[in-house]
This record gives sequence, structure tokens and C-alpha cells, in this order.
Amino acid sequence: MAKLLVTGASGFLGWNLCQLAAPDWEVYGVCRSHPLAIPKVKSVRADLTDFQAVQPLLQSVKPDAVIHLAAESSPNRCQQQPELSHRINVDASVNLARLCADARIPYVFASSEQVFDGLNPPYKETDSVSPINLYGEQKALAEEKILDCYSSAAVCRLPLMFGAAPPGASSFLQPFMQTLQEGRSLQLFVDEFRTPASSTTVAKGLLLALEKVQGILHLGGRDRISRYDFGQLMVEVFDLPVEVQIRCSDPQRLAALIMEHGLADSVSLGNSPSGDVLLRVATRQTAEFTTRLPQWIAEHQLRVDEMTTADDSLQTLFNSLMKIHRGEQ
Repeated sequence: MAKLLVTGASGFLGWNLCQLAAPDWEVYGVCRSHPLAIPKVKSVRADLTDFQAVQPLLQSVKPDAVIHLAAESSPNRCQQQPELSHRINVDASVNLARLCADARIPYVFASSEQVFDGLNPPYKETDSVSPINLYGEQKALAEEKILDCYSSAAVCRLPLMFGAAPPGASSFLQPFMQTLQEGRSLQLFVDEFRTPASSTTVAKGLLLALEKVQGILHLGGRDRISRYDFGQLMVEVFDLPVEVQIRCSDPQRLAALIMEHGLADSVSLGNSPSGDVLLRVATRQTAEFTTRLPQWIAEHQLRVDEMTTADDSLQTLFNSLMKIHRGEQ
């Protein structure tokens, strides 16, 4: 069985790729400080920024192919630690490319869509790079240097990814899910468009790139979607609660009614910026909630001043209810 060396094996994508590759490859997963026990994967600890340690590693394992995923992928940390992030994002990536070139084995480098500024999408592989942060600059520089020293290398620019994650790592999906499961609101951009893909899909693409790709390849999902619309899809798919904020004359009474009828995952009282008491409700039962709400308002003579939610369709309904409540319809 051919040997595959995967760096960044304890990270989100590396963990997924190692599991996917294990049935067909003898996989060696390289971690720096947090090795994970992955079935059928040999864990190797190494500091990729230490070239004197990397060369013996490849001589010992003698891989038939290398997929380099290890990186400092946080734009904020790259800005805060430019020299350290340069060593892993650029120097280590290029050193590995040189070693693979010397050994004449396939080398896949995981780059990023952040080599572009996002002003002129969709981008082709032949478009000039235009990074707007240091992370994107480092990835673009690594791409250039890698292809200069090993023209047969595959440089795969990866999209926003989601999927299962190992302990100590996550995609953007895990904190997103946790926030919504706790019934808290989540602010998502409506004008930032991505082509998200699952970690499994991306891992399959990287393994295919080992055999089929030389040069630059864009790996992305099929659909172009904003983070906000993607969030809406996740709420529907995972049946997550929607947060509603209500400013009314008797929030305690309305909270009691909602809880009495079991229509909320959570109910809490807080203050608005103006000092008014806000009722915050996290509910999965939006249809029943919106049916009962006008009845309670009428029966208990509640004055409702404001109802807001991040769900567009629900907000439209709330706006109609408010007009009826004010006698405008």
C-alpha cells in the first residue's frame, strides 16, 4: 500500500482527510503539539518550521505522496505574529515542496480563496492574486515559490468549509451551531458571498489532485451563497431555534404564557440599549408561536412596541402583526 504523508493531521481538514484516505493509503499524520488517535493512521510529531527535522522525517517515512495542510489559518493571528506565521505558511510549505521535488513525488499544497480580494468574482485559476490581509499574502507568496521550485506540485485554493471536527479544532460551523443551540442571536454578513464545501468533498478533491493536477486548482462548492443565507439553511436543516425579541407592556406575563404552553427552548429577560425590558425567546415552534401570539395580545390587553428576529420570513409576518396591532390594517 502506498504511503501518504498528511501535515496538519490534528486540524479540521487534516483529521477528515486522514480518515477518508486510510482505506486506500498507509497514512502518516503529522502533528506538532496535539497528536490525535485516528484509526489506521500513524501519528507523527514534528515541527515543520524546523527544516533540519523535516528532511529526516521524509527520509524515514519515505512517502509516495504529501498533502500539506498545516498552516496558521487565522488572519488575526497572522497579523499579530507575522514572523511565526510566515515560517509555517511560507517557509515550511516551500521546504516541503523542494523535498518532494527532489524525491519526485506528488505534492499538494492547501492554499486559500483569500489570495483574492473578493471584488471581481467569480475567479479563475489564471486570475492575478489580490490579497487584502497578511494570511492571503503569505498563501499567495507560498504558491509562487512552490511552483517556482516544483512546477508539478498541485496548489489547491480551498473554500469556506464545514463538517465534523476533532477535539481542539473546528470549522466555522461549530461555534455557529453552539450559538444558535443556546438560543442566542448570530450576526452574519449578507454581502459576503462564498462557495462553501464540506470537509469530505474537499478531502476527496485533494486526493484526486494528487493524481490529476499540476499547477493551480480552485476547489469550491457548487453554490454561491452569503453567510447569512447559509446560516438560514443550517437553521432549517438542523431544526435550530430562532431567537425572537419582544418589547411589550408586560414581558413577564408574556414570558409566563409562552413557557406555560411549551413554545420555547428558552426564555429570558434583558434590557434594550434604551433601558426597556426585552423578552428574548428561542423557539423551534414558529408556526404555533405566531398563531398564539396575537391571541395572547388581545386576551391580556398587551401593548407590543416591537418584535424582531433574524429570520426574514418570520420578521415579515411580525411586521404585519404589528400593523394589525396598531390598527394600520
